[in-house]
Amino acid sequence: HSVWVSTDHDEIEKVAKQFGAQVHRRSPEVSQDSSTSLEAIREFLNQHPEVDIVGNIQATSPCLHPSDLIKVADLLQKEGFDSVFSVVRRHQFRWSEVKKGENKMTEPQNLNPAKRYRRQDWPGELYENGSFYFAKRHLIEKGYLQGGKMAYYEMRAEHSVDIDIDIDWPIAEQRVLRFGYFGREPLKEVKLLVCSIDGCLTNGRIYVTEDQKQMVSYDYRDIVGIGLLKKRGIQVRLISERDCSKTLSAMQLGCVAKASATNKLQVLEDWQKDMGLSWKEVAYLGNEESDVECLRKAGMSGVPADACVVAQKAAGYICKSNGGCGAVREFAEHIFLLLEKVTSARKQ
Repeated sequence: HSVWVSTDHDEIEKVAKQFGAQVHRRSPEVSQDSSTSLEAIREFLNQHPEVDIVGNIQATSPCLHPSDLIKVADLLQKEGFDSVFSVVRRHQFRWSEVKKGENKMTEPQNLNPAKRYRRQDWPGELYENGSFYFAKRHLIEKGYLQGGKMAYYEMRAEHSVDIDIDIDWPIAEQRVLRFGYFGREPLKEVKLLVCSIDGCLTNGRIYVTEDQKQMVSYDYRDIVGIGLLKKRGIQVRLISERDCSKTLSAMQLGCVAKASATNKLQVLEDWQKDMGLSWKEVAYLGNEESDVECLRKAGMSGVPADACVVAQKAAGYICKSNGGCGAVREFAEHIFLLLEKVTSARKQ
C-alpha cells in the first residue's frame, strides 16, 4: 500500500522523493556499517503501527520485476503464508572445504562422483538470492524475516542479479539492459535518435585559430555508431543551440540537423509529430540543462559521463564515455540492446 526508502542520506532521500517514494529517516543507531536490514525494519514498524506486512526489497538486486512482487504479496494475503523469500535455481556441485594445514581429503556434498551426471540433467538446488524478503509484522517484531508458515518464490535466473563486490557491477549492468524492467507499456523499437551536437557528438570545445576560424573535434567511433544506427533503420537527427551550419556541412554526416535551436523541446516535438512517432520510439542524447525536458520526454534518454548534474538526473542512461569521446557509439549500443529485448519479447 505504500513504498518507502529507508536511508540516513540527504541525496538518497531527495532522489527517492523525486521518484514518488516516501522516506523513512533512519536513526544513527541503525545506520552503522554493522547494522542489519532487520534492525532498520523493526525501527520502521515502531513508527508505523498501521503496517502489518513488510516487503524488504534489496537495492543490490536491480533486475526485480513488479510482477514477482505482486505474486509474492498474494501468497501472504490470499494463501496465508507468514513469510516468503526469493530463491534462484543453481546447478553447482559442492565440495567440502579443506583448510590449510588439515590432513584430510575433500568430500562431495551434493553429488556421487561414481555416478556423475550432466548438470543439465540435474534439477539443481535452490539458493537464496537476496532479492526480497516478505514477512508479517508479528515475525519481524520477534526478530525474524523468515519463519512461521514459510514459502520460497523462485525467480528466473536472468532476473536474479546480486551485486556483492565490484566485479558484479558490470555484469549487473548488462543484465539490467537485457532483462530489466522497462515500464508498464509494451516495448517499442526506437525509430529516431536525436543527438545534441555540442558536448555529445563533440567534446563541447571550440578551437580558434589565429585567423579567427573556429574548429571542433569529434570521435570517429561516434560516426561509425551513427552509421550503424542508420543501417538498423533508425533515423539520426542533430540539434544545437548555436549556429554550427558550417561545421555540420564540413562533417558530411548526412543527417537532418537543426542549428540555432532556441527551444530544443519544441524542435523535438515537431520532429516526433512529423514522423508520426510515439515518445517510446524516440531516443535523445543530451548533456546540458537545455536538454533536460527532451531527456524527460523521450522514451529512451542518455547523457555522456561528463554531462551536467541536472541532465544526468533526468536521463535513463549515463554513458561511461565523455562527450566527443565515443558517447554516441556507446548510446547506440544501448539502443541495440533494447532492440534485442523487443525482438525477444515478440518471439515469446
